[in-house]
Amino acid sequence: MKFDYGKSGIEVSLDPSWNMTIFRPSKQDVIEDPINAIRNAIKNPIGTPSLNKIVKSKKEIKSVCIVVSDATRPVPSHLLLKGLLKELSDYGLQEEKILVLIATGLHRTSRKDELERILGEYLTSSVKIVDHIARDKNSLTYLRNANNIPIYINKHYYESDLKILTGYVEPHFFFGFSGGKKSIIPGIAGAETILANHSAENIASPNARFGIYKNNPMAENSTEITKLVGVDFVVNVSIDENHEITQIAAGDLERVHKKLVNYQLKHIFKEIQEPFDIVVCGNGGYPLDLSLYQAVKSMAIGEMAVKKNGTIISVNECADGIGGGQDEFKELLYSNMSPEEIHKKVLHKEIVVPDQWEIQVLTRIMMMAEIYIVSKMKEDEIGNIGLKHAKTVEEAIKKSLNKHGSKAKILILPNGPQILPILLS
Repeated sequence: MKFDYGKSGIEVSLDPSWNMTIFRPSKQDVIEDPINAIRNAIKNPIGTPSLNKIVKSKKEIKSVCIVVSDATRPVPSHLLLKGLLKELSDYGLQEEKILVLIATGLHRTSRKDELERILGEYLTSSVKIVDHIARDKNSLTYLRNANNIPIYINKHYYESDLKILTGYVEPHFFFGFSGGKKSIIPGIAGAETILANHSAENIASPNARFGIYKNNPMAENSTEITKLVGVDFVVNVSIDENHEITQIAAGDLERVHKKLVNYQLKHIFKEIQEPFDIVVCGNGGYPLDLSLYQAVKSMAIGEMAVKKNGTIISVNECADGIGGGQDEFKELLYSNMSPEEIHKKVLHKEIVVPDQWEIQVLTRIMMMAEIYIVSKMKEDEIGNIGLKHAKTVEEAIKKSLNKHGSKAKILILPNGPQILPILLS
């Protein structure tokens, strides 16, 4: 079978004698003419006047800021931009007034090849392109504190006359769902803002999980901060396992998000009766599986379906190695501490580092199940806190069967977060 991995996927040979269950995404209709569909959604939004009416309602527009997702997300931003920019041009707004702000959060800045993928034909246009840099205080505006969170927001966005967010909605491993307000925080927020919202306490909440957005502390904080910062218009999509657009919604941030979340709830989650001994899962291929840092999200998918002391096999190319953009994540992977020790120190604020949520989630999962890493990385490149290495998926499954027995139940999820298991309580 084909498993999403890198840009081209990998073939995995499955033994028919294995006690396997394979979950595939449900069939979703792809929008055939996405540019026109995007423009139509902009003209017929939900919860707001049309973008044209919003533009006309403003006395003067000297600057427009369009926020797009960074290279770690498989959003067809070039299509969203094409639809948006055609509309803005029709409303008399020249490209020279428009800035595209790449929502990097705490990730690294974009490489040229990544900008080409994100921007398409607009890479060489007169539209200005800027990477958000969360640690550059000179590029941030401080607003105030709220819920013990100092609110710093990208200055380009905050000072623009027309504020537009783009992105996609899918289940997220601790934010509930991506899209919408997540473009603001963590997307274009300052490092202090992100770290305060993604605190150890908030990450530890039982509501900080895939598909949970009610009573999710990070999502709730982000909603309040986004209201303070301001958003004029949102264009969000849902995509399938091939990263093609299946749904488009434009207009009011909360109404757009709710519509696409409801679509995800109907199409993405699949109930299971009991947990599995072994779960084979990935992030859905490039660009989601660029690094071990990003691969933690796939392990959180495995966590949803694996039994206590079971095995998760994480299948991600990790072309960027450990990644994450933070040396602290790598240092903790090589700290020689046990997952229990790291997790306890994070919760007790003895470890307070950028991106600590990734190590917090990783060690939480490692305390529940063993994890095999199948990637381009070598065994000595995955740290020394207990992650296990296998060269192939087949090797990892065979090693797992040696532990759990030949009749062990195996769940295979080859398409990342496009289908997620939900354990019936």
